[in-house]
Amino acid sequence: MNMSLGRMNAKDILMRAVQCDQAGRILEAQNLYQDGIQILMDLVSDESDVAKKKVFYERIKEYIDRAEQIKERVQKHVIRGELVTNIPIVENSVGNSYQSLFGEYLNADVKEVLIEEPYLHEKYHFQNLVTFLELLVKNCRHLKYVRLVTKTDQKGSENQRNALEQIKTDMSRRNVTFSTKFEDTLHDRKIVLSNGYIIKIGRGLHYFKATNPLYSLGLCDYDFRKCLQTDVDIWRAKNFMA
Repeated sequence: MNMSLGRMNAKDILMRAVQCDQAGRILEAQNLYQDGIQILMDLVSDESDVAKKKVFYERIKEYIDRAEQIKERVQKHVIRGELVTNIPIVENSVGNSYQSLFGEYLNADVKEVLIEEPYLHEKYHFQNLVTFLELLVKNCRHLKYVRLVTKTDQKGSENQRNALEQIKTDMSRRNVTFSTKFEDTLHDRKIVLSNGYIIKIGRGLHYFKATNPLYSLGLCDYDFRKCLQTDVDIWRAKNFMA
């Protein structure tokens, strides 16, 4: 990377990180801090001037510290939550769409969302994700950022990345940044909302059975879909800005 261009990119990214941080959009800020830090690290390796290297390292440490503070705040946010309600979903029951179960918690106070969903491999996995994102965009009029954490599809990683890129492009048209992070050790499933609510579903987003026959009620409206047995726990903590 051209050094002057790299510095400009890092500066722009880190300025956006600070702006998001100050606006309380800490998930997006954390992601931008990490991107900016990586560019600075690359620049340091190419810098021969000792004095300039020292300045770079000082800046990098500041941004790393802030990114770590955000990470700790999100972790505490999840750990310190108090259970609001438990919703058992009975095998083959209906009336359990995303809107019916937790639509009331998706409101105008939600600016950022963290989705931890390990399994995004099959076509229906992506359909479920898009259905949930539709609800987010519809209910959360101030939504600015969604971070998805998932596992890499070892058998179809290219198809997975293409699908996620399509979603990212479409979300950007709605002024929402969609960011994906791959963690192949991910197991737990949860949805963290910046208004303080945490949604934990035993089966993640994929607790619906396929419609049978295909073209029957439930194809589009998930309240008509039969479900797999699982539990939904709604937790409440302070919002990210607190």
